[in-house]
Amino acid sequence: MNIKTKLVLGLGILAGMIVLLVALSIFNLQILTEVEPASPNAPVYLERALLWISVIGVVCIVTGVALLLWLPSSINKTIRKLTDGIVEIANHNYGKRLDTKPNEEFYGVSESFNRMAERLTEYRESILTDILAAKRFLEAIVNSINDPIIGLNNEKEILFINDEALTILNLKREEVIRKSAEELALRNDLLRRLVRELMTPAGNKEPLKIYADNKESYFRTSYIPIQYKDEDKSAVTNLGNIIMLKNITEFKELDTAKTTFISTISHELKTPISAIMMSLKLLEDARIGGLNAEQQQLSASIEENAKRLLDITSELLNITQIENGRLQLRPRITKPIELVQYAIKANQVQADKFNIQIEVDYPEEGKIGKLFVDSEKIAWVLTNLLSNAIRYSKENGRVVIGARQEGDGIEMYVRDFGKGIDPHYHQSIFDRYFRVPGTKIQGSGLGLSISKDFVEAHNGSLTVESELGKGSTFIIRLKK
Repeated sequence: MNIKTKLVLGLGILAGMIVLLVALSIFNLQILTEVEPASPNAPVYLERALLWISVIGVVCIVTGVALLLWLPSSINKTIRKLTDGIVEIANHNYGKRLDTKPNEEFYGVSESFNRMAERLTEYRESILTDILAAKRFLEAIVNSINDPIIGLNNEKEILFINDEALTILNLKREEVIRKSAEELALRNDLLRRLVRELMTPAGNKEPLKIYADNKESYFRTSYIPIQYKDEDKSAVTNLGNIIMLKNITEFKELDTAKTTFISTISHELKTPISAIMMSLKLLEDARIGGLNAEQQQLSASIEENAKRLLDITSELLNITQIENGRLQLRPRITKPIELVQYAIKANQVQADKFNIQIEVDYPEEGKIGKLFVDSEKIAWVLTNLLSNAIRYSKENGRVVIGARQEGDGIEMYVRDFGKGIDPHYHQSIFDRYFRVPGTKIQGSGLGLSISKDFVEAHNGSLTVESELGKGSTFIIRLKK
């Protein structure tokens, strides 16, 4: 029964009861008017009329109260069923259905509601199917990556991890997914190291050595933030981080083999080069006979090339010491002027050859402090910088070497007035074997790299200031 029918029925019953009550009242009133007031039957008719009117009145009142209670309740019941169904749908319970009869009110609405719920159920199932398919696809991609990879959310919970990472961490997938990496790190040394580096980056570029697959392996660790950008890219939300370990064992082994090869070759070359230098000394000894002009020129050429070979082998030996971590410092208290004088003395012959004037810029005694450094290493650096300045200067030019007090440290510098270095190469010139394109001056490309390593081993820095056409200034900064 629909609401319209219920209303019509309820109003009809009430109207009928009222009509009955009115009719009965009129009927009894007519009877009473026809009876003489002094007649003995008058009280009887009066009581009977009052009784019927009272009974019918009570029945009307009861019927009205019953309708008042039943009609809103029956209407509200249907509306409540619809409201409850809407709430269930809002709570993602798409299995909710409304059970109404064809003759009930809102039957059409209920049928539409049920069809909507079915469509939502189908849509959710299709979406879930797509999500699961995408999830399996992403898991397949992650597991197909040969390098270990771990995904964390902002709460440091592990969202995904591939088989390679599980292998090196010696963990099982069910032990880590949706688990706190910080808690797991309490009993896993490698994971603790990775999480610590993620939370407090130390800037350590050394490869991570891990014992895996029954051998020592080397990994380069990368930390990649997961970020979400709005469509207008005005806001960026951090969703977590990815820890990726790049297996560089093969390259490390090749690098070790290369370093060993260079070290061996350098040691082997020093012996014949030394023999050549000694033979030249004997040839130039006047006691065994003099040399004519052509022979002297050849001898000078041999000596120059032998010295260059000796310098190259020395640079190669230095670089192998640095790469193998065998660089040892023997610091002592040193005056900066001593290092400057050593560099000048070592390069004076070369400067005279090109008629280069070496100028010294040094403060008065007492206005500059002393250094606690390995004087041999820093003197080598200054010597190399001064040698480069002389080689890249024009004939009859000049170079400046000096030192100055800067706060709690000391700066030593070498300046030339040559063609300068393009700003694009200011960082690259300190890379091993790098040479500025178009440079005609011979060299191994190792001197600046070794110099930078020597200076940084003292917790100092080596930088360059240069402009094309205005020369270059190399600056060593060291703490006292």
